[in-house]
Amino acid sequence: MESLKNLSEERIISDLLPQKFGIRGKLWIALLLAICAVGAYAYIQQLRKGLAVTNMGDYVSWGIYISNFVFFVAVSLVGSLITAIFRLANVPWRTPLTRIAEVIAVSNITFAALIIIVDMGRPERLYYIFTHGRIQSPILWDVIVISTYFCMSLLLLYITLLPDIRIMITATSKQKNRLARFYRWLGGYWIGTPQQEKIRDRSITILCILIIPVAFCIHTVTSWLFATTYRPGWDSTNFGAYFVSGAFLVGAGAVAVAMYVFRREYKLDAYITDAHFDKVGKLIVLLALLYLYFNVNEYLVPAFKMRKDEQAHLSGLFSGEYAPLFWFTIMIGMIIPIMVLVFRKGRRPRSLFIVGIMVVVGAWFKRYLIVTPTLLHPFLPKYDAPARFSHYFPSWQEWAITMGSMAGALLIITVLIRIFPIISIYKTLEDKNKIVESHETAESFGNVQMS
Repeated sequence: MESLKNLSEERIISDLLPQKFGIRGKLWIALLLAICAVGAYAYIQQLRKGLAVTNMGDYVSWGIYISNFVFFVAVSLVGSLITAIFRLANVPWRTPLTRIAEVIAVSNITFAALIIIVDMGRPERLYYIFTHGRIQSPILWDVIVISTYFCMSLLLLYITLLPDIRIMITATSKQKNRLARFYRWLGGYWIGTPQQEKIRDRSITILCILIIPVAFCIHTVTSWLFATTYRPGWDSTNFGAYFVSGAFLVGAGAVAVAMYVFRREYKLDAYITDAHFDKVGKLIVLLALLYLYFNVNEYLVPAFKMRKDEQAHLSGLFSGEYAPLFWFTIMIGMIIPIMVLVFRKGRRPRSLFIVGIMVVVGAWFKRYLIVTPTLLHPFLPKYDAPARFSHYFPSWQEWAITMGSMAGALLIITVLIRIFPIISIYKTLEDKNKIVESHETAESFGNVQMS
């Protein structure tokens, strides 16, 4: 952040204002829309013909949809990690990362909610959860915490945007931008008086305090959907901490990927510096070690006892049908990132970008492995069941809807960064003023000593 001292306020505002998409940006939007359109077509087919278009059945009744749901929930937790925890801890280098984390959180929790509706088969069943829900059901808890977390994430993003919206109203009114009316509707009431600033700061602090337990609850409750069963592989008291630690890891990986992309595309080298990549790399190492510890707990204890009902499940993961995918996710999701990022050269922007992609890809396949193999090894043995019940591979409709949901999350991020600054202009200017004041104070102190 030292380089901010040499930048004028006009230069900072100019650099951080949302930019129009070029050719590559328009092609990116077109690609995402095309993938979303294919996913929408597949979902229309599912609505017409029912879940029979999927390859789910009596045993694998969740499949790729729930894997994707758990993945979206995991990535969304980065909002509480970067924004809330870093803010409450007063981490000085958080400014370029917080907006990125907030946007990722909002986009992913949106599609976590939507993919649950897809998995229900009929969308009106969501209404029945509220009208006929039972408090004993973890599914009801999940719906409540997801709705709460979505509202809080959206509110946190909006409140932190208010000073930036004021700056954008001024900038767009001079340029006669088409978004000027939208900005005025969204935050025209914000003037920036001391009273408004006080209310805003207090609101952000309250939201940061509240969103942390809600974030922990959302992934803990999601883990309880699995852990409250007697199925081999899910019958674990470790699942809550196991899910939360994995969620923080994949969220940090997603932020690392986004940092590199935004810095490169929008020329933000002066704001997202190599020091930020170095610190995020160290954070990923810590989170990967923590998640690796919970993975050892999750598999070593049942493998040591090797109960009969767990044996087939663990054998399928370690040396059977799912072994290649299992060891692939362990290596690229935890082992290789740790080995690369413990070295300073590994925490450079490009290498951290590659490691971040590995963490995110490994995390998605890890969620697939949490769901599918366990469903293929139920607590009650299978008798006289069709052979296809012993295997599961998603249909093209399932893949299309899954890829469409991922493209939709990326589309929300893309649209938000086109409308709003991806780095807070207001906070960056504030950081610049602090740096200038500290230098002036140091110089004054030095002059006094010399005199």
